[in-house]
Amino acid sequence: MKRPFAELSGTGSYAPPRVMTNDEFSKILDTSDQWIRDRTGIRERRVSSKEESNACMGKAAALQVLEENGLTPMDLDAIVYATASPDRLLPSQACDLQAILGAKNAAAFDVGAACSGFVFALNVAEGLIASEQGKNVLVVAAEKLTSIMDWSDRTTAVLFGDGAGATLVRPVANSKGRGILSSYMKSDGTLAELLYRPGGGATHPPSPELLTDHSYYIKMAGREVFKAAVLSMADACDQALQRAGLTAGDIDLLIPHQANIRIIEATAKHAGVPMDKVYVNVDRFGNTSAASIAIALDEAVKTGRLKAGMTVMFVAFGAGFTWASMVVRW
Repeated sequence: MKRPFAELSGTGSYAPPRVMTNDEFSKILDTSDQWIRDRTGIRERRVSSKEESNACMGKAAALQVLEENGLTPMDLDAIVYATASPDRLLPSQACDLQAILGAKNAAAFDVGAACSGFVFALNVAEGLIASEQGKNVLVVAAEKLTSIMDWSDRTTAVLFGDGAGATLVRPVANSKGRGILSSYMKSDGTLAELLYRPGGGATHPPSPELLTDHSYYIKMAGREVFKAAVLSMADACDQALQRAGLTAGDIDLLIPHQANIRIIEATAKHAGVPMDKVYVNVDRFGNTSAASIAIALDEAVKTGRLKAGMTVMFVAFGAGFTWASMVVRW
């Protein structure tokens, strides 16, 4: 097992106050609360208002982390921001957050890995610490997915929600083995069109057709994505444990990407982690993509599910396809 040189310090999250239940979807789509719960485990999700931008949600989560660490925005050396639903395509979401935070000393940039984005961003932050390019690296994951989903498509509209989470990555400040023990990242771009947004980029720029053909919104081949997610997250769990020199029995808490309860259960079963050691909040938040593990992490810490000295594993799968995992001694 490698000696940790970076640790996660402090957590924060933000969830819009607007709660949308499955019953509300049944009034606008051919679906029902039972149908949604049986297939996804979701019963409600958060929906942001026009005033709750991606950057504003990210700021709310970030400020909690800074306060917990006794830092100001000026103390930040870098901001690594994971999102698939930025407020605008140029500049990066991280730069917009840097501006509204007033983090004038921080380098700021985005990581685009969809639902795996938070774990990818943690990897990047760990690299910045290891290369001594900074001592305080803020990692933020935020999504405003309800603005890019097709509200007329019952197979995708019921899945997504909005929110943000954050943490600080810094050099290990103790000798108790606390910190990032292992990490793993993988991608397969040949499967991109199973989960993607066809229009809105440089090859299909804004046009009247963009909204009428719904190509601006998220498209997903559900069954194929499900199969790929289960296999990929199983691979990620195996790799993270092997690289950390640990077994499933050493994991005190598994925090998976909150996409679907069936995927979560299949991942836990393969990893050999009982469900009572798995953190689940997909029923209350739906799929918040890059923000899902970050939000769950903050909840786990604040509710006492994750305590100092415990070993936690993150595992995620997302569009790209991307998948990633990380083992952290908290």
